[in-house]
Amino acid sequence: MAEYINIDNRGDFGIWAIEVAKRIVGEQGFDLAKAARDETEEAVREAGNALGQAITSALMEVYDGLLEGAPE
Repeated sequence: MAEYINIDNRGDFGIWAIEVAKRIVGEQGFDLAKAARDETEEAVREAGNALGQAITSALMEVYDGLLEGAPE
């Protein structure tokens, strides 16, 4: 994600999570559905892996943000 947001409470985190989920489903979910309909098993596997990687990347991004400025 290119822009920074400030998460001060649960509500802020919920809004962030919803927006990220919408973005991921919009980008990766369509590719997975299309592959399931039109492509080979390998294409479905690749699209599913891309969806999983997008979710993992989003979670790691927020985790890294939580660690910024935290004492070691």
